[in-house]
Amino acid sequence: MEIIMSILAGILFSAGVYLLLQRQLLKIIFGTAILSHAAHLLILTMGKLNRGAPPILEEGIDTYTDPLPQALILTSIVISFGVTSFLLVLAYRAYKTNKTDNMEQLRGSDHD
Repeated sequence: MEIIMSILAGILFSAGVYLLLQRQLLKIIFGTAILSHAAHLLILTMGKLNRGAPPILEEGIDTYTDPLPQALILTSIVISFGVTSFLLVLAYRAYKTNKTDNMEQLRGSDHD
């Protein structure tokens, strides 16, 4: 199962980097969102996908699930939603001000 999750995380990293290299602001924002989800999968995979009881000490239970990856991912999800919403607002303001979302035009270069 870890191999499939690693491959899926790699595919998401590839798609995220591809979108980050585009010229439109909205694609760049989608790229950052996909990169954050790839990082979540990577953290979950690195924490091993063990099944077991919750980490509460009881007699007769010898396998426990590590709660640290889930806690890290939950924190990361909240942070990534905040960053994505902030980037969306920035892109909206940039579009309203400059009437374009093309990065080359926003930089002011004459390569087009």
